Amino acid sequence: MTSVHDFSVQTSKGEEVALSKYEGDVMVIVNTATKCGLAPQFEGLEKLHQEYKDRGLSVLGFPCNQFMNQEPVNDDQMTEACNVNFGVTFPLFAKINVNGSNAHPLYKHLKKEQKGLLSSEIKWNFTKFLVDQKGNVVKRFGPNTPPEKMEEDIKQLLDK
Repeated sequence: MTSVHDFSVQTSKGEEVALSKYEGDVMVIVNTATKCGLAPQFEGLEKLHQEYKDRGLSVLGFPCNQFMNQEPVNDDQMTEACNVNFGVTFPLFAKINVNGSNAHPLYKHLKKEQKGLLSSEIKWNFTKFLVDQKGNVVKRFGPNTPPEKMEEDIKQLLDK
């Protein structure tokens, strides 16, 4: 697999979605958790989604419970909580693992393409990957990077 577009993921309802559906879009792929101290980043991600979705930005959330049990609810409850508590309208997919032997193949690819500072492993919730229109992983942002700090990079890709 050489592109993010080569992968498929599951919706929170269990339906298979090919990421080739997003070919031509700039993507922000982020592992999320509703009980995390960084959960207010949902609002910043939603703001980016609203601001740029008509120009070709797709924000894709992947809930993960691998960090201190901060996504303990099932997929349906999580989607509802994100909508009610944070106003999230961008897609949230089925809960996945981002690290370890059971890491989702998409996340294995993301980590291989953009390693972190000390290792390729995801350190915490809200690690964000920026993907160009062709499915290339172009940048990785740490959990503490607020979504608005990604805006210039997003605009540069959208303007290509």
